[in-house]
Amino acid sequence: MELRRSSFYSTLDLVPQLEHYASTLPHSKSRPSLEALRRAFEVSIEVPNTTTDSGVSSLPTTDSGNEESQSPKEKAPVRFGWVTGVMIRCMLNIWGVILFLRLSWIISQAGILLTCLIILMSVTVTSVTALSISAIATNGRVISGGAYFMISRSLGPEIGGPIGMVFSFANALACALNTVGFAEVVRDLMLEFGVVMVDKDSDVRIVGVITVTILLLISMAGMEWESKTQILFFIVLMVSFSNYLVGTFISHGPEKEAQGIFGYRSDIFISNLKPDWREPEGTFFQMFAIFFPSAIGILSGANISGDLKDPATAIPKGTLMAIVWTTVSYLVISVTVGSCVIRDASGNISDIMTGNVTDGCVDLGCTLGWNFTECIQSKSCKYGLVLGQISGFYYLITAGVFAASLSSALGFLVSAPKVFQCLCRDKIYPYIGFFAKGYGKNDEPLRAYILCYVIAVAFILIGKLNTIAALISNFFLCSYCLINFSCFHASITNSPGWRPSFHYYSKWTALFGAVISLVLMFRLTWWAALVTFSIIFFLFGYVNYNKPKVNWGSSVQAGTYNMALSYTISLSGVEDHVKNFRPQCLVLSGPPNQRPALVDFVGSFTKHISLMICGDIIMEATDWLVKWMNKRKVRSFYTPFTADTLRYKTQLLGIYLSSASGLGKLKPNTLVLGFKSNWRDSSPESIEDYINTIYDTFDSNYCLCILRMMDGLDVFDQFDFEVNQGFESDESVENDDQPSPERVSGEQIKTVFQNDQGKKTIDVYWIADDGGLTLLVPYLLTKRKRWHSCKVRVFIVGDEQNMVEGRNEMIALLKRFRLDFNDVIVMTDSEKHPHSKNLNRFVDSVAPFMLHDEQQECVSVQAMRQSAPWKISDKQFEAFRLKVMHSFDSCHVVFLPVPQSDCPSALYMAWLDALTCGLHCPAVLIRGNQQNVLTFYCQ
Repeated sequence: MELRRSSFYSTLDLVPQLEHYASTLPHSKSRPSLEALRRAFEVSIEVPNTTTDSGVSSLPTTDSGNEESQSPKEKAPVRFGWVTGVMIRCMLNIWGVILFLRLSWIISQAGILLTCLIILMSVTVTSVTALSISAIATNGRVISGGAYFMISRSLGPEIGGPIGMVFSFANALACALNTVGFAEVVRDLMLEFGVVMVDKDSDVRIVGVITVTILLLISMAGMEWESKTQILFFIVLMVSFSNYLVGTFISHGPEKEAQGIFGYRSDIFISNLKPDWREPEGTFFQMFAIFFPSAIGILSGANISGDLKDPATAIPKGTLMAIVWTTVSYLVISVTVGSCVIRDASGNISDIMTGNVTDGCVDLGCTLGWNFTECIQSKSCKYGLVLGQISGFYYLITAGVFAASLSSALGFLVSAPKVFQCLCRDKIYPYIGFFAKGYGKNDEPLRAYILCYVIAVAFILIGKLNTIAALISNFFLCSYCLINFSCFHASITNSPGWRPSFHYYSKWTALFGAVISLVLMFRLTWWAALVTFSIIFFLFGYVNYNKPKVNWGSSVQAGTYNMALSYTISLSGVEDHVKNFRPQCLVLSGPPNQRPALVDFVGSFTKHISLMICGDIIMEATDWLVKWMNKRKVRSFYTPFTADTLRYKTQLLGIYLSSASGLGKLKPNTLVLGFKSNWRDSSPESIEDYINTIYDTFDSNYCLCILRMMDGLDVFDQFDFEVNQGFESDESVENDDQPSPERVSGEQIKTVFQNDQGKKTIDVYWIADDGGLTLLVPYLLTKRKRWHSCKVRVFIVGDEQNMVEGRNEMIALLKRFRLDFNDVIVMTDSEKHPHSKNLNRFVDSVAPFMLHDEQQECVSVQAMRQSAPWKISDKQFEAFRLKVMHSFDSCHVVFLPVPQSDCPSALYMAWLDALTCGLHCPAVLIRGNQQNVLTFYCQ
């Protein structure tokens, strides 16, 4: 055993084992991690000898227990094979009361041929669905939950949850319907003996409640007792069938002939081949609607999948065999009863004909010596194609009716709680977790049994179940539709995880089954179909809104991947065009929850419009930040890169820009970062790294946006910390006891970009033509509800002589761009000297970085410039001093100047600081990549 567990190459490595892949089990084994394998030498040094008393080396493996292990004193749960667990159970539910009480009446209306067609059409739907069930059931381990489990794990909780709820309710109602059918037969039998408890309707209710109570006790006794009861019902049905077949061959006297039973005759068979619609509603689809509910029992075996020994084998084999045998039985009974019984008979022996007088006699009975003309013309014939009369012993047929109705009721009573228990355990809907608890060795859902019993009793007491019967058929058809669609969808997604061991299915037959089930829903009862879909859509909307935290690897995920991959590849072949330009932003946010203002700002103009990627260069990647953004409703990717040192961080940033952090055309074209507000107190190296980021952005032909917040929400130095710190006024940043990531991820700090901006102004300083990005971002902001009422003012540079002309030209240009910006302000004081206060502040900010090269030799200056590139020469200072401009107090979008290649980092940093200092509102420095992002042409 030890040799089997350890690998030949390593004592830590393990050979492939089944337990390693059962990750969903509570005590599953796990293979060692890559880190453990790579550090195996260190572990062996620290723990040189780890042997057991037997001398065998112990391995660092987890508990070897699995789901099947049981304590010696605990009795193993009962598990069923494919015969008793699936086939017999499905056959009993398919053989319902319709077989004994309605099949011969359908033949009298539709004839033998159309009745066989109705049977085959129903079988086609159920067979295709059974093939889909078999494929899904063999694509991995199926636990309890039946149809709900299969649909939910294939199409996800959004579809699975509503179907689980509706399917559980439908099974409970089907239990009530079959119980009422049994109670009506008992009531009629009591009337034959003159026994009446209260009245006809009340007797049905009383018998029904007593019956469903007994069935509940059988169910709660355990699956073992329930299975034995079903086998007993199956034996009774077999005896009843045998009794019927014997009755078709035995000789018949005048009493039977008066009821229309004459034995096998070719003329009777030919007469009953064609339809003879009797009632106003007698149509082919009306007969189909009456017969089809008898075929809904094919899911009975799958619904107890948790109690099967091998569901992957039992469900396909048992379900398909049940369909074959029940189809044969229905066809045999249709042909035999249609060959033995005429359509109409009075039951009166006095209607026998004497002699050969046939004047005024109609129908086939005349040639057989009976005159049933009177009852035929008055439509009062009580006998004819009535299955119950063909039997060797009449009351054995009654016993068959009892067995068929009770077995179906018991099967539905067991199925509903099993499905509902699985739904409750998935925690998709609130307030139903109480019913998830299981009891005993078979994990019986006793609480769910009680709930199903209460629902069944309630509808039995109502008594008027004809309307509910139509809903039940639609509920089951809806389940069939989604099962088939699940199989089809899983097949077309080409997911590597779709590998069913059952190969006798086709995605096209599954699609056909889904479509035909949908058509039948509306063709049978259109209003019931609308009610069904209304319920499904309501439950779907609830689940989709709450987005339960489950991941079942559904085919919807695979389909989404296929669509994204296909569209991304096709997009790669599309050339860029200015009309389709979108600011696809790579946001150097660090941990997004540490800079919510930066994240909210970019999300304000990219949500539902363009790509947003939050980039983070940190010591350790964390997944909870994605949850933080989802909770904040920020539509963005989060891409963390790990780095150990500052040097690697700077290199990774270059990789960010060069690789574009995207896929094909879905790659960023705009870099967004926060303003380095503490640059004066930072080390010169960190300033150099920050400015190099900007330089690398321009060198990579990226657009650039820098956000500055002056109200305490500014960014700390992202290069000085492994995990970037928060905002200046955030007390938690200054606290030594940092909160845990799990707690921080749940916090949602509100920023100014989440508020309704009202009628504020957005001032755009479009001083340099960058291609139009400086105008496009404010336009996208105003398309948001929170910014919709804001007024955009565009500031341009001009002179007093041509101020009006310059303003009109800009307004005309904005109209050509179809931008609703009409407020244009011409600044005519751009050539004036800055205020002395601002100039002094600028001089003071760069003073620590001055080189004063006039006082040193040229060689020394060059050497110092190489060792300290952030140093500023007097010549450079004089060149940039006159460019400093002070902005006005408003919400600002300011042009971002492009530095020359020899501009020192400290000087450029002081320049950016001077452009935005003193503002108490968000200021955005924007620079396009000099390529058009706006156009006024339509082509």
